[in-house]
Amino acid sequence: MSSLAPHEFAPETTYLNTAAFGLPSARALAAVREASAEWAAGRGGPLSNDVLVPEVRASFARLLAGATPDDVAIGGGVAPLIAPIAVALPAGAEVLLAEGEFSSVSMPFLYRGDLAVRFVPLERLAEEVRPETALVAVSVVQSADGRITDLPVLRAATQAHGARLLVDATQAASWLPLSFADADYWVCATFKWLIGARSLSFFAAAPEAAATVRPVGPSWYAAADRWAELYRPVALASTTHRFDATPDWLGVIAATAGLSLIEELTVEKINAHNLDLADRFRAGLTEIGLESVPGRSAIVSVLGAGDAAPRLEQAGVIISARNGGLRFAFHLYNDVDDVDRALEVLAAE
Repeated sequence: MSSLAPHEFAPETTYLNTAAFGLPSARALAAVREASAEWAAGRGGPLSNDVLVPEVRASFARLLAGATPDDVAIGGGVAPLIAPIAVALPAGAEVLLAEGEFSSVSMPFLYRGDLAVRFVPLERLAEEVRPETALVAVSVVQSADGRITDLPVLRAATQAHGARLLVDATQAASWLPLSFADADYWVCATFKWLIGARSLSFFAAAPEAAATVRPVGPSWYAAADRWAELYRPVALASTTHRFDATPDWLGVIAATAGLSLIEELTVEKINAHNLDLADRFRAGLTEIGLESVPGRSAIVSVLGAGDAAPRLEQAGVIISARNGGLRFAFHLYNDVDDVDRALEVLAAE
């Protein structure tokens, strides 16, 4: 099985670390170089690329089946985009989180200081929702080990008890099919599986859900008519765009290019590719006597093998060490040679 886009990527290592940082495509690098050259020459600054913002919104909306560009706001990082949701909760409200959840999801609630934050095992999340639960926050795919949340089941549980559901799609978007109706609020960084930029993230919410929260510290970019209201604010945007932060336009360029490649390849094709590689890797782990976290995910966590991280790095196999184990991530630019090389290094003593 070869890479899905060999013309776009030329890594010099066995790169299996997309869960930490995705590789940039050739088209993204070219577009950013061109914009930077124009900027350096004084012919046009990054702001001239603001015309790409509607395109990047629409591209992300298409990854959330049922969403529209009006449902999508842009920001820098995931945690600041969660802030309006955390601030809107009444004092004492119960927030339900999965044990081991990535801290950008949990910290906005935990450190507000006056919320009843409760952590439970991921596999028990749906059954732990109760009438006093105000919000459940969870990643679609867990950063630490690749476990996947059953969103339809969790969504049914939150709706049955009148709780809201916030979902972080950072480790899922591009390779896992997603439905907008499966959560009230969505956040997603682009620099991992969306092969975008560290400086651009998305927040998505339908009008009814967005109406229950308000922007925290809105910038000029969130105005109803941002150019007319630069010096005399009148109103925020009537859509979810009122949660916009001023974008890093170079990041917008990179994310637009990355999303264009993902759309060309399709989520369905990327899903099959990534999972097939991960399946091959899991089977190989079993053959060499190593254990991985159960499940079928593009992220494979090898239990108790963290000591092998320096050896893998020295051999040019780029992964992450997490919770005493090793985290491998398989994406569209990987191939069977990457799988086999990782297994070869793991098997060597």
